[in-house]
Amino acid sequence: MKRLLNLFISIGMLLSACTLPGEPPEAVATAAAMTVAAALTNSQPALATPTTKSAQETAATQNSTEKSFASFEDVTNCRMGPGINYDRITQITPGFSVEIIGFFPPNYWVVQTDDGPCWVSGEFVTPSGNTRAVPTVTAPPTPQADPLQNISLQKWNIFCNYENNQAQVELAWSDEGDEAGYRIIRNDVIIAELPTNSTVFTETITLLSGQTVGYSIIAFNAAGQVQSKTIILGC
Repeated sequence: MKRLLNLFISIGMLLSACTLPGEPPEAVATAAAMTVAAALTNSQPALATPTTKSAQETAATQNSTEKSFASFEDVTNCRMGPGINYDRITQITPGFSVEIIGFFPPNYWVVQTDDGPCWVSGEFVTPSGNTRAVPTVTAPPTPQADPLQNISLQKWNIFCNYENNQAQVELAWSDEGDEAGYRIIRNDVIIAELPTNSTVFTETITLLSGQTVGYSIIAFNAAGQVQSKTIILGC
């Protein structure tokens, strides 16, 4: 500012002075005006150049808002917490995607379903989207329950069709009353899980003449589980 003030004083003195021989007063005024314009231009601060986001920054912003989803290859139980001792809320069928809303280490996802949020084991999940943005959550309290009494099979039948080597199996048992669910064991492998208050299970399997198959039932809740004796069926 001080520099401009000195400049204006000098220009005023120039205009008030006598013109040089042979030079018209208009030329002096024009030169003075040009000097003032140049000084004003040089005194203005440089305008900041607008900046744009890099492609990397744009991608990072998009990823931070991108949702993540879970899909399944098999029918999967979705529970009230991370483990089989929690009650089942619903089952998610293959080919159906649900939004992931939480993660519980080391390998459980919380997903949003039509029946509300529930927990699925990561071993059954195919995640997609920006899973790094999914928040880590804490597990709900482990449900409390009384220990189950012994469970026993009440009835079992097998109907063999020798023409196509198919066998229909029917199992029935008494309801334990405080169970979270039941698991069906065939030849020492869990093949199905049923909700609380279930008392019947049926299935059709391939069974050749002379072959046998073993079944047992497990009742479980938060306190533990009990298993029936194994019955052997054959055609």
